[in-house]
Amino acid sequence: MTIDQANDLVRDALILMLLLSLPILGAALVIGLAVSIFQAVTQIQEQTLSFVPKIIGMGVVTILVTPWVATLIVEFSKRMFSGHG
Repeated sequence: MTIDQANDLVRDALILMLLLSLPILGAALVIGLAVSIFQAVTQIQEQTLSFVPKIIGMGVVTILVTPWVATLIVEFSKRMFSGHG
């Protein structure tokens, strides 16, 4: 394996990691923003009100995107072990 191939492999792995984490982190961002706006409007300052919906939402999104995540990981693994870019 050459330096260029190793660099490509590391770059592809990092891009895959970012792509796989995007839906879950995006859900946490959207839910957190919605809860923050709700708390600001109603002046309710309960800490668990922001934590619990985020955890539930991230869990639901994780379950929904699991087949897509598995497909991407399997495709990346096949590419990596076959030696083709």
